[in-house]
Formats: sequence, structure tokens, C-alpha cells
Amino acid sequence: MRTAVLFMVCAALAAPALAATDRQTRIFTWTASRALSLDITIGQIRIEGSSRTDVELAVQRTAPTTEGLAQLAVAIDETPERVSIRIVQPDGGTDPAFRSDLVLRVPADARIETVKVMEGKLVVEHFRGTLTADVRRGPIEGTDVTGALRLEAGIGSVILKNARLDPKGLLRLRAFNGDVRLQMPAPPTDARVMALALNGSIQSDIPMTTRDSWGPRWSEATLGSGEPVISIDVVTGKVEIRTK
Repeated sequence: MRTAVLFMVCAALAAPALAATDRQTRIFTWTASRALSLDITIGQIRIEGSSRTDVELAVQRTAPTTEGLAQLAVAIDETPERVSIRIVQPDGGTDPAFRSDLVLRVPADARIETVKVMEGKLVVEHFRGTLTADVRRGPIEGTDVTGALRLEAGIGSVILKNARLDPKGLLRLRAFNGDVRLQMPAPPTDARVMALALNGSIQSDIPMTTRDSWGPRWSEATLGSGEPVISIDVVTGKVEIRTK
């Protein structure tokens, strides 16, 4: 009996404390002229485009204790022109025990001016609007996307599947330490395609003129009118462009 009690006490002391979790949802009315911005320290942001006419924000905050949730204050600044959402740790903290996960359901053609993630992941689905995003540590993944997309990862890959080039859009993809993989259902009829790999390789289903005998790898192609632009560059990593 004494041994059993001692085992239970030790197990209780060794078990990690359950994290505190908080969930909240907000709905914002929307117009074509309104813009969004998001900034989080640690966590995942998922952006889902659809035919809806408003914006829904679902936030899940996780901290070691209930009191610790105060370190993840949800700051929302709303004006007729813009909705700014910030959930950042105070004093520049980057403790992974304090995490914010956001799901943003938006009109497919929404204008998202900035998305900043210090460490985590960005997922974008069924989107055809304007999006500028920067993930310092972690990947960016997009599926069924088009529009004016400027996506940058510091340490992590940028991967787009079933991406299309809008006649008035742009695909600007960059990774400093990671791969960039762009998959399109077919080659664009009109486009200016440019790819740069400082320390890596370039593979493309689109025929491109390539310079790789010395120094950085550089490939380019002009299709049809030469607009709009696909621009891809990596510092250390691989560029892949697939059209099937």
C-alpha cells in the first residue's frame, strides 16, 4: 500500500499542468474598401475565403495558466477603413507556451494588408484577393488561391497548390531558408516569370532561360504579353514550378 501511494504521488508531481484555453469569436461587417491586418507572436493563422459578405474571426488562446492568458491580450482596432488584430506577447516575448490560433473567414476577394507571424504557420484556402504575409519561423501553405499575393517566409517553405495567376494580380513568393513550390493547373497564357536561387536549384515545367553556370541560379520566361508577374526567390532552398 505504501509503495502504491508513493507511486501515485510521484506520478501526480511529474504530470504536466493542464494548459488554460480561451475561445472567442467576433463578426465584422465588411465592404470592398475595408482592409484587414493581423499580427501574432506564436501560433497558426488560417484564412478561408468564401462567398460570405462579412468577416468572422475565431480565436483560441492557450497559456500555462488561466492567469497567463492575460499575456495574450486580444487587441482589436476597428475603423470604417480597417480592422487591425494583434495578439502579441508583451516586451517582445516569444515563449511557445503562450499560443494564439486564429481562423479568419473572409469574402474571397478581401484585402488583407498585412499578416505577421513570429513563429507558427499560415494557411490560406479559396482566396482571390490581396494578401501580404510574413512568417518569420514556419511555413506558408496555400490551396486554390489567386489575386495579388506577396508571401514571405524567413525559416520555412512557401507552398502553393492549385494556384492561378489573375490578369490583374501578382504572385510574389520568397523564402530565406526553405523551398518555394508553386503548382498551377496549367501554364499561364500571359506572364512574366522570374526565379532566383542564391544557394539552391530551380526546376520548372514552364520553359525558361536559365543561367546557372556560376553564382546564383537565375531563370526567366516571357509568356504572351509578359504580364502579370510571377516572381520567386530563395536564399537557401529550391524553387519548383509545376503546371499539372
